[in-house]
Order: sequence, then C-alpha cells, then structure tokens
Amino acid sequence: MSETHLQDALDTLKTTGVRITPQRHAILEYLIQTMAHPTADEIYKALEGKFPNMSVATVYNNLRVFREVGLVKELTFGDASSRFDFVTNDHYHMICECCGKIVDFHYPGLDEIEHFASQVTGFDVHAHRLEIYGTCPSCKDVSAKVQ
Repeated sequence: MSETHLQDALDTLKTTGVRITPQRHAILEYLIQTMAHPTADEIYKALEGKFPNMSVATVYNNLRVFREVGLVKELTFGDASSRFDFVTNDHYHMICECCGKIVDFHYPGLDEIEHFASQVTGFDVHAHRLEIYGTCPSCKDVSAKVQ
C-alpha cells in the first residue's frame, strides 16, 4: 500500500472537515490496497472481522463521503451494484465477461475523443468513459484446460 496515497487521502478529508474515524481509515486503506474495484458489500465483508459493529450502510455512507470529496469514483457497469475506484484520474477499464474482473488501463490517444466529439456535435463535453469487454488471462487458462 502506498502510505503517500493514504496520507494524501486523510489530508483531503481533514481539509474538507471530515472526521477521520477508524472505519473511514480502514475503508480508505482497503480501497488503496485493492485494484479490484470492489462493491460496498465486498468492502464490508473484507472489514467485518476487524469492525464487527460496522454495517453495510456505514460503508455506503463513507463511500458517498469519499466520492463527494473526490477521493473515489463510483462505477456502474450495468449490473445492480456500484463499484468503487480509488484511482480518480482519467483511465479506462477492461472487464472480464466471465469472472467480472476489472483492470485499469490508460491510452492517451483517447483523450482527443472529447475534443473531436465536441467539434463534431457542438456539445460541451464534461466526461467520457470507455469499457472494453473480453476474457481475462485467468479465465482463458481455465477455459483452455476444460477443452
């Protein structure tokens, strides 16, 4: 885990007047450590042993606070649950159609799409999102072994 990322996130919370509770600290640590884009329920399950009195609602409320101060992005991929990403800079997602694994990637050439789209349509572009669906290496290996 990057101690710098954690300290920066804690500093952001302090400067916005958000109190640092042990639960908030643990949720932030978990988000920074994982690259799996967890759901609130997955975060809850990962931390319930350490915080037996914490509820799923507490996790959701803290994620909402983190989103409002710009520490996390809430991602929706068409399924019922949101996923949360600590990496808030512009990047894209590869999504495995078999296991649901989500992997970040960055491709600088896609940054020009917003400008091009604005020029062609006259829209004021606020953001864009790219998702690419396929089969991850682990699922490909499992599939190859089954055949």
